[in-house]
Amino acid sequence: MNLIKTKNSKFTIRFATPEDASLVVEYMIKLGTYQKMADKITATRENVYKLLSENKGEAIFGDYDGQTVAFIYFCYNSSAFIGQSGIYIDAFYVDKSVRSKGLGKIMMAFISKLALKRGCKRVEWGCLDWNEPSINFYRKLGATSVDTMTIYRFSQDKLKENADRF
Repeated sequence: MNLIKTKNSKFTIRFATPEDASLVVEYMIKLGTYQKMADKITATRENVYKLLSENKGEAIFGDYDGQTVAFIYFCYNSSAFIGQSGIYIDAFYVDKSVRSKGLGKIMMAFISKLALKRGCKRVEWGCLDWNEPSINFYRKLGATSVDTMTIYRFSQDKLKENADRF
């Protein structure tokens, strides 16, 4: 396990391996519960293992005093509109027991540094409209929201239905 030291001597960051797939799912369930959407989490150890193995997504964990307490799942994105690549954070969660210790800031700083190191020009993520604590956290870091756009998505059944029209 390759631990990355941070400015907080009790806090380290490590990249997930495919063998961490169960822990990724565990953190997705924690995040889904916090977001009042636990019933929407359908990720399994097997499909997360495949994502990590095929480099279709990455995750980092934050360990405080030797215990995993924070998590970010991310992947690359790009925009022809602005001609830039970036990192998209799909999931970010810090255990309630360690919030307000600055660990979330360290995790976001690490992702920002990683994005720059990899030649990315931005980091993006979504946040539920009602989640004021997270919105305030992101704004304090200097993040801005994109309020002029609504994200649309095809579910798996609609994806197939639309594909069949071709």
